[in-house]
Amino acid sequence: MKADKVYLVGFMGAGKTTAAGALAKRLDWKTEDIDACIERVERRDIPTIFRQDGEPYFRAREREVLISLLPERGMVVASGGGTFASLANRELMLKDGAVVWLDAPLATVLSRIPLDGRRPLAADRMEMERLYNQRLAAYRQAHFRVDAGRGSVEGLVDHIVDWLKT
Repeated sequence: MKADKVYLVGFMGAGKTTAAGALAKRLDWKTEDIDACIERVERRDIPTIFRQDGEPYFRAREREVLISLLPERGMVVASGGGTFASLANRELMLKDGAVVWLDAPLATVLSRIPLDGRRPLAADRMEMERLYNQRLAAYRQAHFRVDAGRGSVEGLVDHIVDWLKT
């Protein structure tokens, strides 16, 4: 096995949370979702955090959660869409485990994300496209890329497991 921890990175709607659960089950590891951790600690949802305290506050909480997960082993971590975009976070993740980019095309991401306010950065589709393109350079620095735009979750997990075993 290449690593005893896997970080799943990619844009919102790429399937990180779903894939993390399936991969953790396959590997018989724990799983954690950074956004879910933030919501548990804050006792409020992410849209509320963004609305009340802003993105910088959210990013600070995100970093705290990431740091708290560093000692964990045998774990699959679903990162937030912007977690890996931060150079400081990216460096920590690349050193701590195997980083897998779930690469979903923008059209796929747009079809998966509801416009119901649950994703604060998805409210403006033009801004979302700009953000998507801006983050691609960071995502390309992951250790491994998988196509998350088509196919099944099981197929995606097979791909990751095969790579981890080589």
